[in-house]
Amino acid sequence: MAPLIDWYARFLNGPQVMRLTPKQKAWLATRNVIDPSNAITILGNSAIYVGANSQSDYGPGMTGFGKNVGVSYRQDVTGEFFDTFLIPSLVHQDPHYHRLPNASMKRRIAHALYQVVWTQGDEGNGMPNYANLAGFAIDDAIGDLYVPGQKTNVRASAKRYALGFALAPVDNFITEFVPDLARHIHVRVVLVQRIINRVAITESGGQ
Repeated sequence: MAPLIDWYARFLNGPQVMRLTPKQKAWLATRNVIDPSNAITILGNSAIYVGANSQSDYGPGMTGFGKNVGVSYRQDVTGEFFDTFLIPSLVHQDPHYHRLPNASMKRRIAHALYQVVWTQGDEGNGMPNYANLAGFAIDDAIGDLYVPGQKTNVRASAKRYALGFALAPVDNFITEFVPDLARHIHVRVVLVQRIINRVAITESGGQ
């Protein structure tokens, strides 16, 4: 029988170096999409967006809210498929962010920043972060096909690509430092479950 896993402890400690098979990367991507906290995040963001932008291309009220939720889920599925499963499987990239809990504050901040473009391979070796470098462009190009009102010219696409890199460190900072906060105040909230998806190593078969 598979051993029980203390996911909260795994969340606090971060992942260890362990090669993930393509099947495990696919499971990780799927779990990120179906996680209840992901649904809460999408529903909340959609409600705020439509409430504050009733004249947007999504439209007002529940109709606009429903369209926004649908588009957000499609973007999420596309991103997880390419950035967590397909690209990491093809180039042998570890899709996790690996924390440095014992390093200096300056080192950890720098680590969170450069992990956007330079990350870890399946064998623990350093490598370009192809999931971001190529994945951001692929996600945006596919989004041109269904995101209401999204401009498809080169300049607009370049701006969105640059914005993706500008915002990418936010997730890394959350993953790097929120476990420290959780360790001290014993936080066990929905946010923890979302971050678990990014920092926990999936056991064989998704156990």
